Parts: sequence; C-alpha cells; structure tokens
Amino acid sequence: MANVVLRDVRKTYAGGVEAIKGIDFEVGDGQFCVLVGPSGCGKSTLLRMVAGLETITSGTIDIGGRVVNEIEPADRDIAMVFQNYALYPHMSVYNNMAYGLRNRGVPKPEIDARVREAAQILEIAPMLERKPRQLSGGQRQRVAMGRAIVRQPKVFLFDEPLSNLDAKLRIAMRVEIRKLQRRLKTTSIYVTHDQLEAMTLADILVVMNGGVVEQIGKPLDIYSKPATTFVASFIGAPPMNLLPVNSNGLGPLLGDLRIDVPGDAILGVRPEDFALTGPSTPAGLALELTVDAIERVGAETFVYGKRAQAEGTPAVSAKPGELPPGEIIVRLPGDTAPAIGERIRVTAARDKLHLFAADGRSRLDG
Repeated sequence: MANVVLRDVRKTYAGGVEAIKGIDFEVGDGQFCVLVGPSGCGKSTLLRMVAGLETITSGTIDIGGRVVNEIEPADRDIAMVFQNYALYPHMSVYNNMAYGLRNRGVPKPEIDARVREAAQILEIAPMLERKPRQLSGGQRQRVAMGRAIVRQPKVFLFDEPLSNLDAKLRIAMRVEIRKLQRRLKTTSIYVTHDQLEAMTLADILVVMNGGVVEQIGKPLDIYSKPATTFVASFIGAPPMNLLPVNSNGLGPLLGDLRIDVPGDAILGVRPEDFALTGPSTPAGLALELTVDAIERVGAETFVYGKRAQAEGTPAVSAKPGELPPGEIIVRLPGDTAPAIGERIRVTAARDKLHLFAADGRSRLDG
C-alpha cells in the first residue's frame, strides 16, 4: 500500500490549452479518493497522469514516496480498471486475469493461487473457463477488477468503471467495490461524473471544475458546507437553490430575515431544508411560491415553484434587496401533495442557510 501525493500538477496541450491548472492533494495510505466533476473538467486526464498514460507538463506525482513522473506505467505498481472492461475476447476469464502476471514472470503456482483467490472474493469462481462474451456487463466488470486485484498493486485506479451498467446494477456494483476496497485496504483513486456514486464511495472527495479543484474533503463535510456555488449546485440532488441578495437584506416579502453582507452575495438553501408552514410560523427565511411542477419519487416529492407576491401586493419587478423571480426547488415527504398552481409558503431555519460571495467563489459564513 502507499499514499499518492500530487504537487502543482499541470497539463498543457499543443496550442496552450490548459487541461489541468495546478492541482495539489494527497490520498492517504489505504484511502478511497473519488475525483468528481462534469464532463471535460479534467478528472480522467488527471487519473491518466497518475497512471502514466498522459505525460505531465509540470509538477510532481509521488506514489509511495517515489516521484513517478518519468517512470513507465508498468513500473509504477498501479492497476487500472477501465470503463470498457478491456478484456481479451478470445481468452477465458482465468487467462484474462492471469495474463499480466505471466508477462511479469510470476511462477505458475502463485498465478493460480492469486487468480482463484480473487475469483472467490469477486464471486466469479464458477465462470473461470467462460469467455467474456458469455458474461453479463456486471460479470465482465468483476473480471476487470479481478485482473487488477491479482496484481496486488500499491494503488488501484478506476476510470468510470460503472458507466456502462444499468442503474440497478450500478448500485449493486458500487457497494461491492466499496466492500472490496475496505477488505483489501488498497489506496484507490476513482473517477466519476455521478455525484451520488462519489458521495457513497469516497473517504476523500475531490470536486473538480475546469481543470482546477473546487473543494477537497469528506463527502458529508462538502455536502454540509460547500466552498463555492459550483460545489453547492453540483453535489446534491436536486441541487441547492441559489438566490442573489445584497447589503440591504432580503426584502420585505421574506419575513424578518436580514443578512449583513459587505455587498452583493448569494444565499443558498438545500431543497430538503425547506418546510411547508403557515403564515405565522417563525423562520430564518420565508418564501411564498406558486407551484409549477411536481415530481413524485416514492418516499419524496420534489416541488418546483416560482416566488409569489403576497396577497394584495401588486406584481412588480424585484427591488434592491429582494430576491428576483426565479424557480425554487423544495423536497417534501412523499405523502405531501400540493396542487399545481397552488400557492404555498415554505421556510428554512437560519442555521440551514449558506452564504456565498457574489462571484460564487467563496463562502461568507465560514
């Protein structure tokens, strides 16, 4: 096992295109690190740089106390699991798993022992004589992971390994991957664009955007205290509501809430932190909404609403200090059923609010 340390890692392509813009973080020995972000943010490029499949423009990558910038992929003591499985179609499961060990000159009895042990761990022992075409997608992914396990590497690298599977199988496989990593205690770096997958797998979460790291931390810490509005909207489903405010407060239509800010700012509220209330219910933030759409997903109901004017108040454009018209998402219990077109009042406690700078690049409430 080993830790992985990245220091000011950069990648610039021909023409001066910066894909990775100076990234620093460390994955501790035995930790499961997940790189998450939208398509094109640089997460797969960064993983391939750790693997040695992409050259580094500048900075250093250290695996187990050894800088590997100039070391070939085969000599980095890593094993990689790809999105497309990358199995040899003409070989049996057994031979697919044993192939890399044979190339390294590992004795035949040790190869057999490693392959059969990995097959038992992954519950594919009865399939060792089958060809990949005789396997389901989930079984092929287990073989790909088995091929990595038999290597007994210092570091596992996963490049969106579940993206080709259906939704139900993805859930099952991510549980299996996490159980496997905890059992083997091997340092792992995992790339995904799925924030739910990232939250459930990670010991340490690295949120990327545009070739930079937006935030690093434990998944629940990032969810509870996002550092930027990008993180606030990307981590969490539905995304956080983001509402502009200024130094005059939030305006007369929002109850007694006033927030002292040095200038313009952005207020964030998670959909689940809103509650349906009556007109006299005290709260940090109170909004009147007209329901536009409803999504019922069993135990939860997602309500999409537009801010409504108070009864008898003429409809006017937003004034300084007021929230402008815009959509608000509220997550309610599944048996809650406001009607489309109905006016509702929702509130959020003061300690559930998030305040960001106007450019969205930093928090103002610590």
